[in-house]
Amino acid sequence: MSVAAGTGPLVVESDQALACVDERTFQIIDRRRRAARPIRRGWLMRRMLLAADVIGVTVAFALASLVDHPRASTDHMARAEEFALFLAVVPLWVALAKLYGLYERDEERADHSTVDDFVGVFNLVTVGVWVFFVGVRITGVADPPLIRLILLWVLAVGFVTASRAGARTICRRGVAYIQNTVIVGAGDVGQAVARKILGHPEYGLNVVGFVDAFPKERGEGLRDLAILGSIENLPSLIGTLDIERVIVAFSNDRAEDTLSVIRSVKDADVQVDIVPRMFEVVGANVSMHAVEGLPLIGLPPLRLSRSSSLMKRTVDLVASSIGLVLLAPAFAVVALLIKRDSPGPVFFRQTRMGAGERSFRIYKFRTMVADAEKLKVHVAHLNMHAQADPRMFKIPNDPRITRLGAFLRRTRIDELPQLVNVLRGEMSLVGPRPLILEEDEHIVEWGRKRLDLRPGITGLWQVLGASDIPFDEMVKLDYLYVTNWSLTEDLRLMFKTFSSIMRPRRAF
Repeated sequence: MSVAAGTGPLVVESDQALACVDERTFQIIDRRRRAARPIRRGWLMRRMLLAADVIGVTVAFALASLVDHPRASTDHMARAEEFALFLAVVPLWVALAKLYGLYERDEERADHSTVDDFVGVFNLVTVGVWVFFVGVRITGVADPPLIRLILLWVLAVGFVTASRAGARTICRRGVAYIQNTVIVGAGDVGQAVARKILGHPEYGLNVVGFVDAFPKERGEGLRDLAILGSIENLPSLIGTLDIERVIVAFSNDRAEDTLSVIRSVKDADVQVDIVPRMFEVVGANVSMHAVEGLPLIGLPPLRLSRSSSLMKRTVDLVASSIGLVLLAPAFAVVALLIKRDSPGPVFFRQTRMGAGERSFRIYKFRTMVADAEKLKVHVAHLNMHAQADPRMFKIPNDPRITRLGAFLRRTRIDELPQLVNVLRGEMSLVGPRPLILEEDEHIVEWGRKRLDLRPGITGLWQVLGASDIPFDEMVKLDYLYVTNWSLTEDLRLMFKTFSSIMRPRRAF
């Protein structure tokens, strides 16, 4: 079903809605209805993560117990008493995990991952081990050595995290993990949300269609998504199409009508996400507070404090120094392979724009033929952005890339020499994308704010899609990163970089 822009209000009956959805949505609905007991993402994830926590901490305890017990040779009851106390503490650990919100976020947050759980898991295990330590001291039922408690703490952090990652991997393979999603509003913002969801199938969101009385003409790649009527249709659509998530993204309906429908669908056990007004300046580091019951979004200061700048630079110095030392043998191997693969230098150097409008020379392993820069004019017509946005120069299957270079780019090994730039203070581990001077010329006004921080080896652009993200969107992401900086976000992006490498991605 398609609706052209400018038509009158659209009303879709429930049976019509089921008929106009795509084949994938129809199969999901059919499989769930045929199940003896339909299972939804929240129900599944809470139980799987709980099982993962128990398994992870139990395995950690079992391995830590291999450390010699001071009374093991004379009192075999010591280990039994210790294990019994451990079992008594496990329910408390589960309750603590519940308090930390470690079982609900997968249902609420579409992009939630094990990386986002790490701080909560770390705190959970730390508190749990301390509770266990206090318990054995007070009761006197056991006397484990300190080394065993330390080992339990280290192993539990690792095994609980790994178990949670495994549980999510298993869950994401099933139909129960998928959430049928409706977007309220088919304007520019609603369509942008749809594109982002479609570009990240790992979120487990199946976009069924839009709800909008006066939809805008859908752009490229979105024409197959159904227009399911006006917002008044939403309550009936939830049951008919087995909708689990509703994303409100600026429709033309009256605010009172939208609020009324949101309140009604919340009773149907549906996750509701709302795109905030002025979302262009709202990042992950914002805080919520209230004045007399009126919720406010607090934006962090636009400039880093001296202590934050010092902390960020310290992390860069320590990590880059350790990385260069540990990776020195790998650098030698890669250099040898590059020399054997094609003639030319091992390293590629190029001028990029850095923080404070200061340019610098970036270091990368060479992935192209030696005279690639001279050949650029001959391949310019292959630029994937030539028609839509020539400001960014990216060529799929670039003929200048060497056989080894394709592998180095896909795995991002070619970027490791940038650790030298980090050590020299020209770059950071995490930051805005380092642009060539020709690209930097196209960034004006508020976009120049991205140069308040050093460009990074990785960052939001690289983690969320790299070459698939258009130029304007890249500038917005860099602006959000700089104006919402936090050390926690830096650490999260570093860990997410590893998982993004494992995903199929276009690297050119």
